[in-house]
Amino acid sequence: MSSKAMTTENLAFRALLLLVLSVLYVPFFADAEDSAALDLVMRSRAESPEGQLDFTYETVHWDPAKTAIIVCDMWDTLRADVVAARVAEMAPRMNEVLKAARARGVTIVHAPSGCTDYYADWPQRKRCLDAPKVDTEVPLQWNNLNPDREPPLPIDDSDGGWEGNVEEGTRPQTHQHEAIEIAEEDAIGEGAEVYYYLEQQGIENVILVGVHTNMCILGRPFGIRQLVYLGKKVALMRDMTDALYNPGMPPKVSHVRGTELVIEHIEQYWCPTFTSTDLLDQPAFRFVQDTRPHVTFVVSDDHYGADETLPRFAQQLREEHGLYCTVLHGQGEAEIPGMAELKTTDVAIVYVRRLGLPEEQLAALQNYVNGGGAIIGLRTASHAFKMNYKDPPDFKVPDGRAEWPEFDAEVLGGNYHNHGPNELGTDVKIVSEMQSHPVLANLSPEPWHSTGSLYYTSPVAEDATVLMTGSIPDQTEPLTWVREYKGARVFYSGLGHPDDFERIEFTTLLTNAIFWAMDRPAPAAP
Repeated sequence: MSSKAMTTENLAFRALLLLVLSVLYVPFFADAEDSAALDLVMRSRAESPEGQLDFTYETVHWDPAKTAIIVCDMWDTLRADVVAARVAEMAPRMNEVLKAARARGVTIVHAPSGCTDYYADWPQRKRCLDAPKVDTEVPLQWNNLNPDREPPLPIDDSDGGWEGNVEEGTRPQTHQHEAIEIAEEDAIGEGAEVYYYLEQQGIENVILVGVHTNMCILGRPFGIRQLVYLGKKVALMRDMTDALYNPGMPPKVSHVRGTELVIEHIEQYWCPTFTSTDLLDQPAFRFVQDTRPHVTFVVSDDHYGADETLPRFAQQLREEHGLYCTVLHGQGEAEIPGMAELKTTDVAIVYVRRLGLPEEQLAALQNYVNGGGAIIGLRTASHAFKMNYKDPPDFKVPDGRAEWPEFDAEVLGGNYHNHGPNELGTDVKIVSEMQSHPVLANLSPEPWHSTGSLYYTSPVAEDATVLMTGSIPDQTEPLTWVREYKGARVFYSGLGHPDDFERIEFTTLLTNAIFWAMDRPAPAAP
């Protein structure tokens, strides 16, 4: 055979081999591409027909190549020192977020409105200037409050929102804050040209960060209202924003709560929000002035509606007791994103049922508990991290997932081994000699009935102090108790049926337990 024929035969063989390999490996590369998606836990809210506030948590998977972050008005200074200081405090963390997003392939657009002339000769500025104009169904303009879609904002910013020392009649900002890096591949723009650039780059998903939540974030020609009108998928990174609100104005809440109120308005009427935790695996950013105790709810329940009742209860804690609350929501899946929040948590509330978590997520909870973190367990927390009630001999925990069957006995001090008939519910009674315990503050000694079945929990740990018992005919069990583990306070209750959250007895008990676990006095009676 000639060398030429040999070469032709080799080439044909190699071509066939490449074809086979390409067919075999297409799924692999497709999966690799999917795994690179941005997994963002979106929170939104809506009022139910019954007038209740319903919260939705949904993990979306956005293609980084079709996603942009717009940095809105993160100026170098402002005419009020307090306001400028908050921008300066947030800027370094925002830079971390942008670096992480940029590394994932997300487009970054810096929009320091009114200051883009500072960057006139920068190639990043020319990118937006050179983007071709596009026709839009609605004009690209400042968008005021839309009464056809939203009520008035929940804060009064009619005074301009300024606080602290204010230089009247000045506009001192000249460029974006120095702590935020403008990378070579980024863009700089303002007004309508930002939208033109998004269109040129094929951007479908837009994340807003910056200031001010109640003004520019909502109103700019590249702001939330405008982008929603134009059909973009829009989200606000809720820990990377700040409202322009003076706490001396109605509703006369703290500044951080005022910002939260605007965020809640946006979640209900405009778009979902998420936190930088999804990009950095760090607790959400909080301003130094936000000294509220941190309560984290770890929720994954397919049995008792905890995915609905606990977010509502968390909102009650924010509104009535001034707590900072985080809900880590399993969304019916075998994972609970955002466990990094436990690093700054004062008390964690666990309402999980028969779940094998990814090893790193369960390790985060174990580290929290073993480090002396206060724990509250509700109802199914007694069998939170054991996947099956009775494991068959051949049962094997799936790869990458972990159980923690000892959580009930070792941490909570319980001994769950079944429950009573559902139709009987539970007769709840306070242990008379425990009436003065702070967890039972403001509770009537009168027995009451829960529609949730009685959990069989005896015997509980010797060091547990039983505060309530639960009964059905011919059987009484420990129902609610407290103890310590690793030097931290632990509370458990077999209560937590959806109907329990409608009773003042239970919500008072749970509120008291949270404050007790944090070693704080129980709130005054409502």
